[in-house]
Parts: sequence; C-alpha cells; structure tokens
Amino acid sequence: MKRYANLDNVTSYKSFKDMRKWQKERRSKVKDLSVNIEQCPTKRVSEIIENKSRTSYTWVGHSTFLIQLNGLNILTDPVWAKRMGFEKRLTAPGISLSDLPEIDLVVISHGHYDHLDFPTLKKLRGNPHYFVPVGMKSLFIRKGYQNVTELSWWESVKHGGITLHFVPAQHWTRRSLRDMNTSHWGGWIFQTPAETFYFVGDTGYFSGFKQIAERFVIDTVFMPIGAFEPEWFMAPAHISPEDSVKAFIELEAKFFVPMHYGAYRLADDTGPEALERLYREWEKQKVPEGQLKVLLLGETVME
Repeated sequence: MKRYANLDNVTSYKSFKDMRKWQKERRSKVKDLSVNIEQCPTKRVSEIIENKSRTSYTWVGHSTFLIQLNGLNILTDPVWAKRMGFEKRLTAPGISLSDLPEIDLVVISHGHYDHLDFPTLKKLRGNPHYFVPVGMKSLFIRKGYQNVTELSWWESVKHGGITLHFVPAQHWTRRSLRDMNTSHWGGWIFQTPAETFYFVGDTGYFSGFKQIAERFVIDTVFMPIGAFEPEWFMAPAHISPEDSVKAFIELEAKFFVPMHYGAYRLADDTGPEALERLYREWEKQKVPEGQLKVLLLGETVME
C-alpha cells in the first residue's frame, strides 16, 4: 500500500517508550476540567437554516464548522460523537444535528476519528458531495458513499461556484492497526471571486504555511490551537497557540478563527489554557485585536 509523508520528511512517529513517558507525565499533572468553553447564548439557528445568500460561518466545536458560502452549506470535519476513545466529550456541539440545514458539501482533512466520524455522516440531511484526501475514497465507497472526490496536495476542483484547493499540512493518520498513513492529510481552501477561507485541518507548524501564502490571498483562517501539550511529544502534529500566531502572520490573512480545542481531551492542555496562551501571544506579537475572532460554541459570524 502507498504511504504518504510530510513536507521536509518530518515524522510524527513516537515509540512505545515515548508513550509511556507521556502517560507518566500526565499522571503527575493536575488539570481543572470543570471549566470549559461556553455555549453561545444567542444562537442564530433559524437564520442559518433560512440563509441562502449571505456568507456565514458557525463553530460547532472541535474542527467542525458550518460554512455558508456562495449559497452552499459546507461542513468541515463533521464530528458529533459523544466520546473519543475512553474520553467523554467535554462540551456539547454548538448546534444539534437536527438543527442543521441540508448539507451540500463536506470536506475531510484526514482520517483520525476526531475528524472523520461515519455515524455523524450517516445522519446528515441532504445529499452532500464529499471531498477527501487522496487514498481515502476507497474507504468511503466501502461505507456506501458514492458522491466522493479525492484530491492530492495542491490539486483543485470547482463545485457550485467555489474552487476547492487541497493544501499541505504536517500531520499523520491512522484508523486501524494496518492503515498507518495510507491516506493523506491536509487543509482545504474555499475560494470565490469575493473571498477566500482556509480550513487548516490538523497540523504542526511547518514550512507549508509560507508556500500557501505565496499562492493564495486569504481572508479568514480556521486555525487549530489545542492538543499541543506536552510539546516534546505533540509538536510535529499539533501546532501550539504561539506557533499558530506565527503561522497566521506568515499567511498574511485578515482574520484568525481558533479551533481544535475544548471538545476532547486529546492531550494534556485544556481549552481555557489554549485560549489563554493564544491571547497572550496575540498581544505579544502586537497583532490588531480586531483580527482575532474567538467564537463561543454555536456562535455564528454572518457577513
């Protein structure tokens, strides 16, 4: 089977010894898991369902957004799962599945279970077209999905007036004992004549951000900030809040929307810790305050 790799030959492989070291460290840490990301008190569910013309994006939680662009309803990495392995979900999704409009388009960044949840996909309304990384289409076909397009890095396709580009990320993937890195991973760029959104997916900090900046003028970046601790273990695959700000500056984008924090305990950091470090670095780097858009769960930005 073909195996995929990162730019610059960076590997996320960790040994059993590394895993034991991390687990030993984790037992020595005391984390407050009672303080979590809050739900938006003024959700705009009815407006979302009826919206056919305005651009909007709504944070469902983790890496899941409902993006309404060019009259299409788009979902990124849809996951409504209540558990991830042995860990219960810390925060409820910002929107229930039953409150979603019919979905036209779904993008998947990679095959990890916190980004690809087939029980969630089965419950989506509509007949969405799935855009997935190269190597993943066969899995979707086996699961009964026929409306699937897979792309390699830097490939693009047009759908409903939107140009979708699949761009690199620094990560890895696995869903079973035998399929390590047999499909790729990456981010998705949604481009219209009026604006460009960049859904980063799951990534460590890497040289690809500069390459992406050379090719695209980006308006809004959906950037991961969580699951970075301990950094000696997580850094190749999960970007820290500090490096996420560095990447945003390199991208020269207009707005930063943080994601990938507060829903599942995938590492040792908590959602509030990730946000605190993001705010601190944002101020340190003197980035204008108005460019940072931190959303509550279920919060909608409608243009």
